[in-house]
Amino acid sequence: MGLRVAIAGASGYAGGELLRLLAGHPELDVVTAQADSRAGEPLVAVHPQLVGLPELTLTAADPTALAEADVVFLALPHGASAQVAPALGADQLVIDLGADFRLVDRPAFERYYGLPHPGCWTYGLPELPGARARIAAGRRIANPGCYPTAAALALAPLLAADLVAGEDVVVVAASGTSGAGRKPLLGLLGAEVMGDVSAYKIGGVHQHTPEIAQSLTAAAGRPVTVSFTPLLVPMPRGILATCTARLRPGVAAGQLRAALESAYAHEPFVHLLPEGVLPHTAATFGGNSVHLQVAADEVAGRAVVVAAIDNLVKGAAGQAIQNANIALGLPETTALSALGVAP
Repeated sequence: MGLRVAIAGASGYAGGELLRLLAGHPELDVVTAQADSRAGEPLVAVHPQLVGLPELTLTAADPTALAEADVVFLALPHGASAQVAPALGADQLVIDLGADFRLVDRPAFERYYGLPHPGCWTYGLPELPGARARIAAGRRIANPGCYPTAAALALAPLLAADLVAGEDVVVVAASGTSGAGRKPLLGLLGAEVMGDVSAYKIGGVHQHTPEIAQSLTAAAGRPVTVSFTPLLVPMPRGILATCTARLRPGVAAGQLRAALESAYAHEPFVHLLPEGVLPHTAATFGGNSVHLQVAADEVAGRAVVVAAIDNLVKGAAGQAIQNANIALGLPETTALSALGVAP
């Protein structure tokens, strides 16, 4: 028997991915899977892909049961984790997959989420400079959002090396429908999204905008301004982010590539693809990986970095397990693979 794990919000897409990945973890055993809306149902009735875990039955939300686990994953709607967290012990490792504890800036949180700011936990994007040491020392980890993961890993090394300006960062990112959660919304029905691509929450109002800016500002050591436009595309999962920033005078494409190579040469999950090979979402499907490619648009004077991730793995559940591994002193890649599934 390994460390006891409890999952709150186990009926959602991220919760299902946590259960799938944790089934292969040699040190972590799921003992509690909570889902208020589906309480009392066998796990396979909600997640038929998890047929190998028939012994689990979903239970009602119960902070007392969560408090009995060694490791707690909160895969809850925004605002819910802040209500649950106070009941958990200081010695428990708690990883929140929601947005409640990501933002340092109180006014930004209250503006974008319309809720009182509950505080800030250690931000769990391991590949950012200095992040691993903070994660290893923490017992409260805020898992990054999916869009911010892709955008931050695409641009942070270029900003840190002062190869690009921070005043004019533009991110346009397309996501599959699972990024909106499992709620039965009209706009996410197959008949509504098939054969269609649409933008949403344009004009800087998407809640991930301040999180992207926060990570890039920390990497740059100076304020970074971000214009973020998300797109909904007709696929279940995956994110393709095109991230651009104004080049500093005299910077060439080779310097951009060298900065990314230097930053990620020893990273198990971030891969700078060979020159001329562009990222695409299918190649990251099911893997805890980030695929990157960089170019210099010499006419426009901009660096262009394209990033692909699986929003439910490196953008959510896989990254949460990566953070747990680091915080528990386990090999970071335990139960995780950078390899995707194809076709």
